[in-house]
Amino acid sequence: MAGRTRLPGVERESEQVVCHVDMDCFYAACERLREPALADEPVVVGMGYEHGETHGAVATASYEAREYGVESAQAISRALELLPRKVDAADDPDLDVESAGFYRPVDMEFYESVSREVRAILDDRADVVRAVSIDEAYLDVTDRTTWDEARSFASDLKRRIGEEVGVTASVGVAPNMSAAKIASDHDKPDGLVVVEPGEVREFLAPLPVEAVHHVGPVTARTLREMGIGTAGDLAAADPDRIAAEFGERGRTIWRFARGEDTREVTPVGEPKSLSRESAFAEATAVPERKRDRVRALADSVADRAASRDALYRTIGIKVVTPPFDVHTRARSLPGPVEDPDLVEEVALDLLGEFDDDAVRKLGVRVSNLSFADAEQASLDGWEGGPDGPEVTLDEWARESEQSTDDPRGQTSLTDFG
Repeated sequence: MAGRTRLPGVERESEQVVCHVDMDCFYAACERLREPALADEPVVVGMGYEHGETHGAVATASYEAREYGVESAQAISRALELLPRKVDAADDPDLDVESAGFYRPVDMEFYESVSREVRAILDDRADVVRAVSIDEAYLDVTDRTTWDEARSFASDLKRRIGEEVGVTASVGVAPNMSAAKIASDHDKPDGLVVVEPGEVREFLAPLPVEAVHHVGPVTARTLREMGIGTAGDLAAADPDRIAAEFGERGRTIWRFARGEDTREVTPVGEPKSLSRESAFAEATAVPERKRDRVRALADSVADRAASRDALYRTIGIKVVTPPFDVHTRARSLPGPVEDPDLVEEVALDLLGEFDDDAVRKLGVRVSNLSFADAEQASLDGWEGGPDGPEVTLDEWARESEQSTDDPRGQTSLTDFG
């Protein structure tokens, strides 16, 4: 990272601590949040299985569904052959209900809302976060932990995601990005693999060559035809020979196989919002408990915004009522401000609509951020009461904070977790 001092003679890789966080079967995990009865059941999320539809694909399959051969990006017609729907099996004597699964349509709006909850935890635990898709991100945690404490740090990160959001993450920790990515994939699901400096090449050597970052099925097939079947084989190969076959990308994958990766974790643009959320152990309708929680969340969000020198134009809340109904309310301000008292005031005012409701989770969010050295807007004439300009657009669920390496900025439909 720019501005970080390094001791003379100490290599950057040896001091960098990188986490790769990858959510396990993320879309299916989100569906289980809404329908707890789907836990441990085969779940397929995709399009094209509805009556009358003949084309479609699997976006993700739970690990239980994968045992039947269902895979991400598979034609939905093939998935249905391997794993019929429960609802169809119940009406067809030729189908076995016990060998059938549950199919759900893709709901990106909901998945993105859950992704933002995870992202809020990542932002809280790391100074630098690079989100590369809706369900995975790289974290530079060099200034947050040491190699002696890296496993404990990653374990706590996994615990928070599980307890506060309700989904499972696999985490890999390594001295560089490519090794961290491989580590997070190594022991899925619910994995935690730490590869310390000096151990990367030894860790990689026995893995199949397709485990190397940026080696896809076609490249792996060509490498095997060249007599290269493992990452160790690739690391030991003549780099000129690899480059002759794959061009400059060949040298890149050769370096990755040797555990060499000089890239730094860099965020993709500034965040669009900052938020904190917290769940109750049991749903509560007690107004003061809800207000106390919102006060604490508002204070935390305002602190995070101040630490990033961020001004905000919108303050909002998120209220989750049983079983998993998400409600969002937001209020727009006349201009960008940095005012912790106002965050609390507006959040509490918006919460008033839910005074009589049982609530399982609450969140506070500031959005429409500005990081420029602009003057704060004057709030003269603006009242924070119920007559102020209020927005109920479910802004929380609409704004996507996730980023992608796709230069078009598009979110991939397929969840490969």
